[in-house]
Parts: sequence; C-alpha cells; structure tokens
Amino acid sequence: MKKVFVSGCYDCFHAGHIRFLNKAAEFGELYVAVGSDKTVLELKHAKPTFSEDERLLIVSQLKSVKNAFISSGSGMLDFENELREIMPDMFIVNYDGNTPDKKELCEKLGIEYKVIFLERSITGRSSTQIKAIKSKIPYRIDLAGGWLDQPYVSKYFPGPVLTISIEPHHHFNFKSGMASSTRNRAIKLWGNTLPEGDPKHLANILFCFDNPPGVKEKETAGAQDSIGIMVPGLTYSFFKEKHWPIKMNNILDENILKWIEERIYLIELEPRKDDYFIFDKSNINEENARSLSQAAEECFQGIINNDFEKFAKSFRESFDAQIKMFPSTCPKWIHEIIEKYKNDGVKGWKLSGAGGGGYLILASETPIENAIKIKIRRK
Repeated sequence: MKKVFVSGCYDCFHAGHIRFLNKAAEFGELYVAVGSDKTVLELKHAKPTFSEDERLLIVSQLKSVKNAFISSGSGMLDFENELREIMPDMFIVNYDGNTPDKKELCEKLGIEYKVIFLERSITGRSSTQIKAIKSKIPYRIDLAGGWLDQPYVSKYFPGPVLTISIEPHHHFNFKSGMASSTRNRAIKLWGNTLPEGDPKHLANILFCFDNPPGVKEKETAGAQDSIGIMVPGLTYSFFKEKHWPIKMNNILDENILKWIEERIYLIELEPRKDDYFIFDKSNINEENARSLSQAAEECFQGIINNDFEKFAKSFRESFDAQIKMFPSTCPKWIHEIIEKYKNDGVKGWKLSGAGGGGYLILASETPIENAIKIKIRRK
C-alpha cells in the first residue's frame, strides 16, 4: 500500500477530525504527525486544551491510523523531520490547512501533495468554534462608520469607525456581524483567553493573521474587527485609503462606557440568507462615503458629550449611509421590524450584520423588553 502522511494539532477532537483522517486513510496507510504542546504554544500563544500525550492517544485509537507520533520540530512545518524519515507517497491536507510552504516542501521531496475538501464536522463546528462557547475572547460592535475601514471606501472620503469591545457574557450567534469569524481566528491563534501585551499591537497581529497574503481586496476582513476585539472600551479609528487606521483614540472613561451600556439594546434576528451578496447594486462614491464619515464623527461627539439625541440621530444616519452605499445591507423585512421599534419610541437603529444576519442594535433611553444588554470590556 501507499504511505499517506497528515499533520495537525487535533485539540478538542471532534467528528471533523475523524472524517478527515478516515478519508485520508482511503489513499493508503496513514501516518499522523501530532503537534507538540511547545509548537501549539509557539503558534497560538496559548496552551492546547489537551496535552500532547492525550491528543496522541486519541488519534492513535482510530482504526484508520497506521501510526501516530509527536512532531519533533517547531513552527508550521514541525513535522518535516518525520516527513523526511517516512518519505510517504502522499501528503494530504484539508482545504483549510493548505499552505504554500507545505506544498513547496512536498514538491522539493518528490511527495504528491493533495488537498481534499471536507466540512470541518457534521455540525459545521471546528475545534475553534467548540472552544468559542466558553471562550473569554470578546466580540465587537461597530457603532458608526463601518466600511470606512476598507480602502475601496475610504479612498473616496476618509473617516472614523467607532467600535466597542463586548464581553462574551452571551452566546452570540455565529455570523452575527459582531466579528465572530475574526473572533474564531483569535481563538485559533491564542486559545480561550487574551494574551498579555499592548492591545493595539495585538490587534495588528490578529488583523495580519486574519488576512494572510493573497486575500483579495474585497474579501479582506476590515481592521475594525481586530481592533474591536483586542482593544478594550470605545475606540475611534480613523481610516484614509489604508487597511490600518492612521490614528486611534481609545476611550476607557468609566462614565462614558456606562453611558453607552445603558442605551444600547440588541434584538436577535433570524440568520442571514445563504444567497446574500453585499456588493449587489452597491453605490460606493464620494457623497455616500462623506455622509458615512460625517455621521460617525457626529456619533462620537454625541457619545463623548453624553448627548443622546445627537448620538441616536447620527447612529441611524450612519446606518442610512451604509444602506445607500450597499442597498442589500438591509432587506425589506428588516425595515418592517425597525418601523415597529421606531413607533415604540426608539431613536436609533442599525444592524450588527449586513444582510439581516445577527442582531438589530437599538439606541434607547427607556428599557426594551426581551432585548439583550451589552457589557463593554474594560482594561
């Protein structure tokens, strides 16, 4: 039989791991390189949930596995020594583990490099998403200016994006528009707790990890996601034709943060439709970018001065500017829900996620029944 080689961390072992290993074993005798605790710590800046001995034992029990061992090297190619020793006929990766370095190494050694496409698990949950349930990594909400963190918008008119870092006190929906995908990348990088260090520097690291080389411009995750997750409190980030802000102002004043918490409510919505496309009939131009920028600036001033009327007005004006730029951001059924709360006295509104997914964020000075209250992360 041919010899087949795979590698991985295999932490929080789940159905997706079993399906991948069983599929790889269909191509020959399966050899599995398991990342050491040292390597996991080095790559993710957090210890694995299960030790290398436990992870090795779990993988070794599968009937499809011929042999499993702890990789002796370090870094992304920690398995290189074992690969050279075994010299398999084929090296297999799942689509989400495909990297140029792995392919190049196999080409150098004359080993067939094969990428297969399997869902991470039967439920669609990865190890990262399993960990996310109990993770202490924050979420983020953009209060105003969202989309200005994209150069294809800020090139028309620069402006600020206002983000608040949210404690994970509630199990927010995946794909909720609260940077849940970037949050999962943070969990993959650091585990379930935030690392020590300067928040702005860590935000930059997360942004780079979330957007590896080769990502297309309109598929780049905006910097507001990484900033909102890693930088506590309220952050004013000013963007001008770049993916990273040219200046940042971090607000940690307790009175201001408490003022925001007392006026923001979240209403859970149904999931975003699968056929949603943000750029459908988009209208990105100077007029709309300027309106978005000005509304975000006014929103910031309203917050700083505890002026609710100004805050609520600019909060919804920022959302209106987003809708003008990306009409598909807000489907008709969302307008009907907004109208209901508007009639009940709510002064400001926006969506957490484009296309109706996630939550309707409301600004109100009176309590809203059955709404979720937020908790802004302090230092």
